[in-house]
Amino acid sequence: MATMESLIGLVNRIQRACTVLGDYGGDEAALPTLWEALPSVVVVGGQSSGKSSVLESIVGRDFLPRGSGIVTRRPLVLQLQKTEQGLQEYAEFLHLPKKRFTDFSMVRKEIQDETDRLTGKSKQISPVPIHLSIYSPNVVNLTLIDLPGLTKVAVEGQQESIVQDIENMVRSYVEKPNCIILAITPANQDVATSDAIKIAREVDPSGERTFGVLTKLDLMDRGTNGLDVLEGRSYRLQHPWVGIVNRSQADINKNVDMIAARQREREFFATSPDYGHLTSKMGSEYLAKLLSKHLESVIKARIPGIASLINRSINELEAELDHLGRPVATDAGAQLYTILELCRIFDQIFKEHLDGGRPGGDRIYGVFDHQLPAALRKLPLDRHLSLQNVRKAVSEADGYQPHLIAPEQAYRRLIEGALNYFRGPAEASVDAVHFILKELVRRSIGETQELRRFPTLQAEIATAATEALERFREDSKKTTLRMVEMESSYLTVDFFRKLPMEMEKGGNPAASSADRYTEGNFRRIGSNVSSYVKMVSETLKNTVPKAVVHCQVREAKRSLLDHFYIEVGKKEGKQLSELLDENPALMERRQQCAKRLELYKSARDEIDSVSWSR
Repeated sequence: MATMESLIGLVNRIQRACTVLGDYGGDEAALPTLWEALPSVVVVGGQSSGKSSVLESIVGRDFLPRGSGIVTRRPLVLQLQKTEQGLQEYAEFLHLPKKRFTDFSMVRKEIQDETDRLTGKSKQISPVPIHLSIYSPNVVNLTLIDLPGLTKVAVEGQQESIVQDIENMVRSYVEKPNCIILAITPANQDVATSDAIKIAREVDPSGERTFGVLTKLDLMDRGTNGLDVLEGRSYRLQHPWVGIVNRSQADINKNVDMIAARQREREFFATSPDYGHLTSKMGSEYLAKLLSKHLESVIKARIPGIASLINRSINELEAELDHLGRPVATDAGAQLYTILELCRIFDQIFKEHLDGGRPGGDRIYGVFDHQLPAALRKLPLDRHLSLQNVRKAVSEADGYQPHLIAPEQAYRRLIEGALNYFRGPAEASVDAVHFILKELVRRSIGETQELRRFPTLQAEIATAATEALERFREDSKKTTLRMVEMESSYLTVDFFRKLPMEMEKGGNPAASSADRYTEGNFRRIGSNVSSYVKMVSETLKNTVPKAVVHCQVREAKRSLLDHFYIEVGKKEGKQLSELLDENPALMERRQQCAKRLELYKSARDEIDSVSWSR
């Protein structure tokens, strides 16, 4: 059988753990969190409506800043934890986790100083909450959120937008379905003009989440009372209105303690002719118990949904931890194994890009199937074998004597000059494949999720792979250019033997020689050379890709990180640790995930351990 203390205490413990981890909602929260799934009480009211006095009455301590105008300028998340009788009361702030405050006047000063830290000494507001936990045997387990008081006009020193800014901040809290609204209205003000009731009615039209609190009953004009409000005739809520009599300013100035103030409050209702019949349902002590009882019922109703959220969050956090990776071992052998395993994963991804399964390798085929043939077609061979160039080559080849049979030297010079043009496309093919391989290395490193943890190792692998590709490119370039040079070094004789013999049998050598300087003969020579060059072009179109694949692609698949493996094998423990120096942001993220996972599992275990009453 779950008790009210155990239920609310459980929620408070979970909320405090969420607070420590920063896993809480608020003005800046966009997604539901465990904090938002847990019910809490938000105190809403206009400026000088008595919000601070109500909170201090519930806590039983004078600890909130006071003054005229806007005093509460940041949300105050106040978590009350009931302790055993006889233990000393103390307070702790989230931003000062190891400091306990036993002097509550210092709590007031710290709230003021922490507010000024963000807003300065001005009258501006900030949505960043202050988190305060109070441990006392004189409180009930509750989480209360105090917000800046609603106002209608900006005063000197405030921006004109502050009226809307405060309302937006209040709405960001009270719109949440698990929020219990504590609407504070002063009795000396018409409830129809109450800022708190107005905003509560808009976000909770049924009134099922709203508790009305009527303050300053002792300050009403003589002959008037607040019975119409307290008895639900002026504005009815699903929950009963509660009247509060706070300390007067004179009591505050005289440092009247809260125990005496509570006694005076009880006496006020007990002796009042107007409120005597409501005494048992009035006062700050009754309000605290009423809120606790309501919280108990709300928690019971929310437990299935909370448990579902916790289980879903646990699954998501465990998946994220798997994605981020587990902590690295400290011994050198395990570190070396980790490095080699990460290299293997990267190398496998890189090979998948080349062989298929991942995109990118098809671009290499595009170099051979489109770029290289296109480059060969665009070579200026027509200009090289123009009539003028052929005539020049033949004339220069003859020297001072005319050739007797055929201008062989001219043929060779024309062919060698034409084949020299093939160097450009061959080198361009090597460079194009090199660029693709570099891009695939970069992409593969980015796709190796495990490497993101280790930016130093990631950079070292990228450098080693790039240097290896450079070596492969140089080797490939030498090989392809050597193939072009081989075609120039030895001409295929059979090709020319099959050409028609043009020498006139038995003719006059001198006449024959003269005929060979005709334009028609020059055109024939250019055509013959062009045919031979095209034959070589077809050969290179097939052999250049083979050389490139052999020297670059195959070597990249086979030995991309071989040099890196040799260097890693020489490293000692400290150097290996430096390679596995993780990204600080990822380390922080893993630690946060691990802590949050521990929190959620602890919350799940606590919920499972409680036997809920039916």
